[in-house]
Amino acid sequence: MKYVKMIAACALVFCMQSAMAAPLSVRTVMRGLDNPRGLALSPWGALYVAEAGSGGAGPCVTMRGQPRCYGPSGAVTRLWFGRQERVLEGLPSYSDPAFAEVTGPHDIGFDWFGNAFVVIGWGDDPALRSQFGPPGAEFGTLVKIQPFYKWHSWQVVADLAAHEAAENPTGGELNSNPYGLLVLSPGQSYIADAGANVLLEARWNGSVKTVAKFRARGMGDSTDAVPTAVVQGPDRAFYVSELTGAPFADGSARIYRVKPGSAPTVYAEGFKTIIDFDFARDGTLYVLQHATGPVFFGGPGEVIHVAKDGSRSVVIDGLDRPTSLVVAPGGVLYVTNHGVSTGGGEVLRVVP
Repeated sequence: MKYVKMIAACALVFCMQSAMAAPLSVRTVMRGLDNPRGLALSPWGALYVAEAGSGGAGPCVTMRGQPRCYGPSGAVTRLWFGRQERVLEGLPSYSDPAFAEVTGPHDIGFDWFGNAFVVIGWGDDPALRSQFGPPGAEFGTLVKIQPFYKWHSWQVVADLAAHEAAENPTGGELNSNPYGLLVLSPGQSYIADAGANVLLEARWNGSVKTVAKFRARGMGDSTDAVPTAVVQGPDRAFYVSELTGAPFADGSARIYRVKPGSAPTVYAEGFKTIIDFDFARDGTLYVLQHATGPVFFGGPGEVIHVAKDGSRSVVIDGLDRPTSLVVAPGGVLYVTNHGVSTGGGEVLRVVP
């Protein structure tokens, strides 16, 4: 089960129920979020969500054919004893004019001592970061935040995009978009880089190394890896999910098992657009699909339960662009909903 994540979502969702199970209990616990992404549970039990923000007034640059404008609108919001509070603001964010593609804080995690870490996305050649001026250097990084009641400052501890520029582990075009974060111990973090198609290890001293590589495969190499989340499984191995690239073919997304020093092996397959996943205490798996429609990101998101015998059942469907999932102690699920929404993002608590 994830050490570093925690929170749930549903909101205006149709929840499926098997004949063997009691009706789901679904409750919205956080509202009004700006493009919510990753979730985390702190050592003292508070619930945190990274918000990608909404960009800002600029500088603006052209990326992937559209203007993208910077603004310090990324944030972290906490739920503690039933009170929702934005505890950190001013993190880097950029957005297109329609707010259809917002990049900023993508995930959050905690070490054993309560130090918080946030991974900041990018989504292009690391060299282009300079076009945003000084704030550009903050994208594609891992930042550390002190665990105070009200956070005020943060600092870059590892430049993940620079590792892609220097090493280009998988070859081809340079691209870095750090997305999923796993914090294991003080000074040691693991990051799924969705642009570079790698699993990275980053340390407080700034060192970054490649742990595993995920390559484009099949369909004339149009199906990319796009790793989205990293979890340590019950066997202490790493597990990494993939969204896959366009056209996001149904059934093409996989979860890989990774042992450092060995090539990744397929652990589970036959999914679509996996954005996050988590193990329950009993070793079963919950998989969050960002979308289920036949074309790109069309169709609702859903949570799938994978039993130990491999059988699968839909726990929740009807989600709107969900972005993160965690299985909390006691088997409670937390999922973000309306994950591509400025001001409309939610976190829901689901009791199966």
